[in-house]
Amino acid sequence: MSTIHDQAMNYVYQQVLQRLLSFFSRAERTALQLLIQRLAVAAGGMDRIGEFKVLVTQSGTRDCCYSLALMRAAQLSIAGRAPGTFQLRVATLRGCATPVSALHNMHRSFSALFLYDDPRVELLMIDNREVLPFNHQAPLTDDGREANRINLLMVGHRRRWGESLELWDDAYLATAEFYGQVARWNNGVDALVSSDSARSQENFLQGLDRAAQKAGIGALPKRGAGFEELFNLLDGMGGDCYRELHAESDLLPWRPLGQFEACRRTHYIGIDDMVVGKMEERWPLLSDFLGFQTDDLLFEPGAGESPDPLVAAYLSGLQANYIGGHDYEVGVSEYLQRCLAVMRRKNLPEQICERFVATFGNLSDLSEHRSLASSSLQKSFGLNEAQLVCLLFAPFIEGGAGLERFLRTCHPGMLVAMPDLHRAMQGLHAPEQVLQWMTDVSGLPVRLISRLYAMDAIQMADQATHAPDPADREVAAGDRTAEG
Repeated sequence: MSTIHDQAMNYVYQQVLQRLLSFFSRAERTALQLLIQRLAVAAGGMDRIGEFKVLVTQSGTRDCCYSLALMRAAQLSIAGRAPGTFQLRVATLRGCATPVSALHNMHRSFSALFLYDDPRVELLMIDNREVLPFNHQAPLTDDGREANRINLLMVGHRRRWGESLELWDDAYLATAEFYGQVARWNNGVDALVSSDSARSQENFLQGLDRAAQKAGIGALPKRGAGFEELFNLLDGMGGDCYRELHAESDLLPWRPLGQFEACRRTHYIGIDDMVVGKMEERWPLLSDFLGFQTDDLLFEPGAGESPDPLVAAYLSGLQANYIGGHDYEVGVSEYLQRCLAVMRRKNLPEQICERFVATFGNLSDLSEHRSLASSSLQKSFGLNEAQLVCLLFAPFIEGGAGLERFLRTCHPGMLVAMPDLHRAMQGLHAPEQVLQWMTDVSGLPVRLISRLYAMDAIQMADQATHAPDPADREVAAGDRTAEG
């Protein structure tokens, strides 16, 4: 019975492969053969390919779905011509910023590629440092949402108040831990395979360097090999990227316990040169076969980027209003102009630029957009506007050096309570009303505010010259959304 079942499934897999290949151009078929050769060399020869396990990460973007289809085509092609084929681990990092639409895109592509129930494939998702089977219908756990919110705030407060707020820097740390840990889980993997371009890799490593400094780990060593050095960098960062921000008793271990290898063997295989042709040429494969559905209002972000331009514009407006001394509309307008400049530098079609601007409507009346962005952050991260404004001022670090400025600007009625606030942040007795106000206005428990109070701000001296323009990162997806 087992033999009959295996024969039936092999027939199904070959049908999947044939349909998949029918969407490939001649150039893509050539790239597929080169990919198979690259994987065979990495495995030590085709006779050892059955012992080779590769990891691909999945976030539900077009690029990720296409790369996964290419890897599946390689896996099934090898299976049709060799005694065995490589094992495939597909892993997804769940976080507050993961859109439901992305989860459904993953599920549809997994189904179309017949990844479910294939013993050669592992479909995993990581929620709050726990490795779980992938389930597109499972909501983010309450503990995972809270950990995401707390870490976002703790990392965000490690800055000087006048610096631009990189709200999602925590995502770089979470992604770094994700890469390192999922590569070691359950006997580990031999290689991480990714189609990230050299520029995307460099942007990620720059963001990770900035986030690592804010988390108290220190600057990363300067390297020039992109993800070729990724796992060496991760080993140097240590097993817990948040260890300096929390008490040791609050640090959550990766789970299931005892199922992570102490010694990793993983190396990196880049396949960005295997992704050929233009996005519009790949659209039939994505939509007709993989069931990919686009959302015109969302960009396709990397780590540390907002998928929603309304939210990014909202943060720019708040920064202009509270820190720059300008109207909220000025910050939104500046954000739009930066994005449009990048779009046009990338030679995107003018209709894409026009549709982007139309998203914001009349700049003289942004109340609805401000409300939508605020609601989105409240729903996804549990952050309200008062807590975001507090984050902009970063009033707790360096012994509360910026506290008076924050109070005079935003909460003048609390100036009289400054001595009590300082006592509370030093861990001394303070009135209950003061403690509650601190938690309400910051979104952080007092014990974590006390940790910030004892920390220095991280001055990113090279931010202006080395970090990519946030607008450039936001609309880097413009290359991927031109067919929107």
